[in-house]
Parts: sequence; C-alpha cells; structure tokens
Amino acid sequence: MRSNDAQILLPTALPSAAVGLVAVAISAAVVGGKGAIGAAVGAALAIAFMGAGLVVLQRTAKSLPHLFQAMGMLLYVTQLLLLFVFLGIFKHTELFNFKAFAFGILACTITWIAAQARAYMKAKILYVEPTPSSVAKPETSGSPS
Repeated sequence: MRSNDAQILLPTALPSAAVGLVAVAISAAVVGGKGAIGAAVGAALAIAFMGAGLVVLQRTAKSLPHLFQAMGMLLYVTQLLLLFVFLGIFKHTELFNFKAFAFGILACTITWIAAQARAYMKAKILYVEPTPSSVAKPETSGSPS
C-alpha cells in the first residue's frame, strides 16, 4: 500500500471503528445482546465497504486516472446494491436487531465520510507531479541576442 493510501485509510478507519464500538455499547444497553450483534454487523459492514471502496478508488486513480470519476460512481452504486442484497438475505432473520444494525451502519458511515474529508484536507497530497529541475530547463539553440 502506498503512503498516500495509508495517510487516508488509517485516519478514517480508526475513528469509524471507535464509533462502531460506541454503537455496539449503546445498542447492547438499549436493546440487549441482539442489539449489540446488529450494531457490530452494521459497523463491520460499513467499515469493510468504505475501506474496500477507498482502496479501489486509490488504485484506479493511480493506474487509470481518466476513469476515476466513473469508477467512483460505479463503486457507490455497487456498494448500495451489495447492501440491498445483504438486507434481502437477512430480511427475516432473528440473529440481530435491524434497528441497531441500521444505527451502527449509519453512525460508522457518517464518521467515515467526515474523517475521510478531514484526512484529505490534512494529507497535503500533490495532485500535479513536479518535473525534475534538469528537465525543466529548455536548451536554446541559436544566438543569445
């Protein structure tokens, strides 16, 4: 993983994981064991989707910069479709509380987006590749007058 990826991934994943733990604790206190499981599943799903999306977008930006915006849109649509598939599969489950699941996924997603925006503002990542000084000086052919 490149250093730019680590500069963004760690400052976004750690606050999201902390908020996920808080969501699990609140859900356990309010709903009980099934609430804790629901919040944990929601937090894990949000962190996994957002982390995978960040890695995919960083690699796309490096290798295919002209497809970056289209890839971002495709990625977000794919994440939503996968979430709908997950919700459809576990629609009638008794394994966890769906309200706690929604609370966990929403809290972690909002935290991830805010932390990612903050990390990008603080990262100071160059968006233009500087040219070396030896290439920057054009040679003149002809008289200097």
